[in-house]
Amino acid sequence: MKHSALCYVVRRALVSGRNCNCHGSAVVRPFLAAKIRQRSFCVDGGNGGFFYWKRMMASQAGPSMPEAEKKEESPRTKSGKSEKNVVVSSYWGISKPKIKREDGTEWPWNCFMPRDTYKSNMSIDLTKHHAPKNFMDKVAYKGVKLLRIPTDVFFKRQYGCRAMMLETVAAVPGMVGGMLLHLKSLRKFQQSGGWIKALLEEAENERMHLMTMVELVKPKWYERLLVLAVQGVFFNAFFVLYILSPKLAHRVVGYLEEEAVHSYTEYLKDIESGVVENVPAPAIAIDYWRLPKDAKLKDVITVIRADEAHHRDVNHFASDIHFHGKELREAPAPLSYH
Repeated sequence: MKHSALCYVVRRALVSGRNCNCHGSAVVRPFLAAKIRQRSFCVDGGNGGFFYWKRMMASQAGPSMPEAEKKEESPRTKSGKSEKNVVVSSYWGISKPKIKREDGTEWPWNCFMPRDTYKSNMSIDLTKHHAPKNFMDKVAYKGVKLLRIPTDVFFKRQYGCRAMMLETVAAVPGMVGGMLLHLKSLRKFQQSGGWIKALLEEAENERMHLMTMVELVKPKWYERLLVLAVQGVFFNAFFVLYILSPKLAHRVVGYLEEEAVHSYTEYLKDIESGVVENVPAPAIAIDYWRLPKDAKLKDVITVIRADEAHHRDVNHFASDIHFHGKELREAPAPLSYH
């Protein structure tokens, strides 16, 4: 068996050498003999057989790698299209659902779904005001009034920019409150009474206000810088405040929402008087609030003002619950109450 294998190796080597015209060379002949001995050693099952086999396998697999890479690259470069147009694989079972509008057109948004849309309740009382009754209420009320002074100085009657800045701040309390209630629920093994979801819904609603205002008012670089500074300070301040006194924190937000209602009312006055052009409503606002296709800026500001009035009521209600010595989970949460 060994003799036949050795003969086969020698014959293959001689054929290869004949093709290369090198087997007759006195210089090459010693190297050929060494090569034959190496192959016979591998056939005999020596310790070097594994390493030689591994080297041979690597040399055989080498040429196929560029071909595989070319096959992978060909779909990307075909027709000159970029990789961003390639649909992400649904290997994980996650894919974008095919959702249609009521008119049969494709749903264009990934940031919210039709189940998140609603028609705002326009019958809400916009004139409600919580009169300060105790020391904490007065602190919250005076603090919010002081915060309004730099806003009035910086933005004056530029209510579009003011609204954009307001929404970057207004979306923080709901997220902070919902997060802290979530952690409290985990620590104490208690239900939240639906308040986690209610506060997170408020934060999401305020964020959608911001997404709408960004479509209407393009922020300048210094306004973006101001947003970073204000949000960083306000988030940390409100986080500490909510840990120390949720009652005071919700009262502050209630008064902030009262100021928001006032600001949007003034915004509407400028639209009605012609100071601000009543431009068509952004597409995102039409779908989110289920507005008519021909809706205008006035319609958008009207529904946003109604949302702010609802947030005002929710936060004053939450503060009142704490004022009576109870926890939020003991009272029904106003879910889907924008």
